[in-house]
Amino acid sequence: MKAEQPRIGSNRTGIQMAPQDARQMRERQAQAVAPVLRTQPAAMSDMRARYVVEAPPLGSIPPPASLRGVLNTGVALLGGNNQQLLLDKLGERLAFERSAVRIYDALITKVRAVQGVHGSELLPLDMLLRLRDQKAEHFGLLAGAVQRLGGDSTTQTPGADLAGLECAGLLQAVVDPRTDVLQSLHALLIAEMADNSGWELLVAVALVHKREALARELEGAARQAQQHLRQIRSWFERHTLGGPMLPAV
Repeated sequence: MKAEQPRIGSNRTGIQMAPQDARQMRERQAQAVAPVLRTQPAAMSDMRARYVVEAPPLGSIPPPASLRGVLNTGVALLGGNNQQLLLDKLGERLAFERSAVRIYDALITKVRAVQGVHGSELLPLDMLLRLRDQKAEHFGLLAGAVQRLGGDSTTQTPGADLAGLECAGLLQAVVDPRTDVLQSLHALLIAEMADNSGWELLVAVALVHKREALARELEGAARQAQQHLRQIRSWFERHTLGGPMLPAV
């Protein structure tokens, strides 16, 4: 079954729907707001600048809460490395993988609902479930790595806070009942592209901090993330272009 194509409907958002009213609106608006426009941009810019200067940072790294954490931090500092960066990047991927699981769950719910109504397969649910479970496994891998470094895997590091903000819009796009499967796949594709970049950077950070064993462990998850991206991209292109189902990777 092909994904539903965009429909022509009662969309009245474009200005060309009422050219006469649009012309009158522009004339009235120009007269009404012209004095305000001379001062408002500068005032708004000043206010935003104050917020930027005065705002607290987006989270922090807590001090080590265990003896292992104290020892690991001390050894890293003696070697010229700041372990806090590694912990922050691990926390970032933790938050992203947690959100990714929720995005997959939302898409699986949507696919089940649509296929239940139409009675034909849009996406293979077994493959979607497998990708979702691998994301959950990545979360467990990262949590274990943080614990071994003496950190707290439940901590919201600055990177984790940022990842949560970034993923919020993608998750909202998929859980929105108005978005169809193709549109939801697009949101998931964006997530997978960002996820691949994040894993590559995390492996590099681990190597910089001389954590070769950890880097090898992370590389396995990074390779799976690459497979996820190829699979989601193939589904998205197939539904967009109406081609045959590409083989699973």
